[in-house]
This record gives sequence, C-alpha cells and structure tokens, in this order.
Amino acid sequence: MRYCRIAGTEIDLSEIGFGVWTVSAGWWGDRSDAEAVMLLRQAYDRGVTFFDTADTYGNGRGETILAQAFPGADRDEIVIGTKFGYDWQSNIGKRREGQQEAPHRFDPAFLQQSLEGSLRRLDTDRIDLWQLHNVRMEHLRIDAVWDFIERAKREGKVRSVGVALGPAIGWLDEGLFALRTRGVDVVHMIYNALELDPGRALIEEARRTDRSLLVRVPHSSGMLEGVYDARTVFPPDDHRSHRTRGWLINGLKKIQQLDFLTNGTGRTLAQAALRYTLHTPQVVSALPNIYHLDQLNEFVGASDVPDLSDEEAHRIEQLFATNYGGLPPDEVVDARKMAVVP
Repeated sequence: MRYCRIAGTEIDLSEIGFGVWTVSAGWWGDRSDAEAVMLLRQAYDRGVTFFDTADTYGNGRGETILAQAFPGADRDEIVIGTKFGYDWQSNIGKRREGQQEAPHRFDPAFLQQSLEGSLRRLDTDRIDLWQLHNVRMEHLRIDAVWDFIERAKREGKVRSVGVALGPAIGWLDEGLFALRTRGVDVVHMIYNALELDPGRALIEEARRTDRSLLVRVPHSSGMLEGVYDARTVFPPDDHRSHRTRGWLINGLKKIQQLDFLTNGTGRTLAQAALRYTLHTPQVVSALPNIYHLDQLNEFVGASDVPDLSDEEAHRIEQLFATNYGGLPPDEVVDARKMAVVP
C-alpha cells in the first residue's frame, strides 16, 4: 500500500481508502455488524488505514461499526473521515419521496450536537477529517460554520476539514468556492475515467491552491470494475437499479475502448481505473465501493501495479472529449433517486 499526505497537515492516508457506507447503509446488500467489522479489519490487514464514513450512514451505524472494528489502541493506527450537515435524527421514521435527502442544518447548536454525536459513536477524542456533507453554496457562505470549525480544530477535536460534493456528480461552483474562499484542506468529489468533469477543474484549482482531493465512485458505479454485461440486472433495492438501460449499454461500449489500460500491463480494469484517479498528485486517496473480499483484494492490489503513463492518461482524456467515439449522451437520471450516492 502507498500512502499520501493531506497538503498542509501531518495526516497520511492510504491511497486506497474504504468508504464505510457500503457496509452500513444497506444499499449494497445487508450485512451484520460482525460481517462489516470483519471486512473492515481485513482491509486494515491489507494496508488500508483511511476509513471514510458519515453520521447519516445507517443512521449512525457507519460510525459505530468503525468503533467496533478499531477499539482502544487500534484507533491510533487508522485515519477516520466522517461527515456532518444532515438533520437525519429529526427525520428517522419519516417518509421521504424516493431517496430524497434529509434537510441540512448548519446552526452552531446543531454543529455542536453533530460533532459530539460523531465523537461518541466513533468512541474517539478526535476526527481526522470532518467534512460538510453534500454542502450547498448557501452553507459555505455562513461564517459561523467556519468559526465553529476553527474552534473545534483549536480544541483538538477536529484535525482537518473538507467538503464532500454531491449527492450526484457536479457541484463545481461549491468546490471552487470552498478551495478559494474557505481554505478547506480537502474537497471530496466524484471523478473517474468515464466522468472527468467537473473533476478536472477542481484538480486544477487544488493544484493552484495547494490543497488535496479525495475521489469517490472511481469505478463509475461499478462500470469500471469490468463485471457488467448486457444482461446485467440490478435488484430493486440496489441504488444502481435507478440507472437507465442506456447508461449500461453506453458504459459497456466505452470500457471496450479502454483495453490499452490492461493489455500487457499487469493491471485489471478496476486497478487501472484506480491508478487513473491517483495519477493526479492532488488526489490523496480513492474510495472504491467495497462490499466483498474479492473486491477488496483486487482494489488493494492497485497499489502494486504500474502507474499509468502520461500518454495513457491523455488517451483517456481524448476518448472523453469525443464521448468515446461519438456515443449518444447517457440518458438523464432523476437526481432525487441518485441521492443515495454518499
């Protein structure tokens, strides 16, 4: 495993991280606490030290599972990222249409409640990376939020701060504003070989401001794992079931054009996709969706395969510029139904 430092801090992350939502929120199959803890520990045994969660994942379960997996002295061996900003506790049991988001809250009293709640559930005295969850521009403009965060950092309860953009791909203006105006340590974005924008603009701004980036969905909802075919059908409780048929067929045509990343290179497609996201120095960790051991072994193995060359990375950009040879645009997906993307 290779490790990267968040710029301007002393926090080192494993370049392959573990997004805890896959084993805590029920959108990739139900797992008992024991099963989730076992997979988290197996990731750690393979060199993964960065675990990213949120207070809203499984209504707090994403944090309590980490406390179970890494109790006591083990806490010093890992780096924990968590997120805040959704008023999920006031909405437990309330019906929301589709998978609509819970309402946001960023008043100081709620921030205090969120911080102390996360510290309690994680059974820790500090959060290594505290992120505003799917933040909107109006939230970024609230000075009191940043005053609170600075106080939490002075108290040692928060080591670094970030913004997680979402729920779906986009939110360029929010990411640029956070980097330029709020001086966040990290922007957490969606970026992969099939979805380069708005990631490229955020990469350029992170380079200019000497900040760091996290990448989630590096496999484009599994497309770049190379496990789908034209007969693939997702179960109704799988968030990918909200994708259109056009997304699947177009995606399969696209990945056929990425053979140069695997032929004779010693990389699988999934490993090459991770190496592409990590080709940019500003990206300090990629968070693939891990929910079984075979995936874990393959993804962690991305640290052992050759880096992409500049030429290979440029070929991906050329393909993207033509929508992979002039394929029709993917059909639009209802953003409310995709709100489950963390």
